[in-house]
Amino acid sequence: MTSEELQAIISAGLDCEHIKLEGDGRHWYATIVSTAFEGQRLIQRHQRVYATLGQRMKTDEVHALSMKTFTPAEWAAQSAS
Repeated sequence: MTSEELQAIISAGLDCEHIKLEGDGRHWYATIVSTAFEGQRLIQRHQRVYATLGQRMKTDEVHALSMKTFTPAEWAAQSAS
């Protein structure tokens, strides 16, 4: 899977203001900014992203995904630091 394909999958299931992916096709690192994360704990945010990937995690299409998830306000504060 390419980063463009993975980004399209995540973006189709989650309204992202910003998404950055790095990886080798099996192991991925993602930074995702979405209003959908408002009021959610970290585990809920990650579950939401995993839900967009569906069976791709179970069938090993995406072997590993590490992520940092932010609301737009958190991302703005992070960027300002």
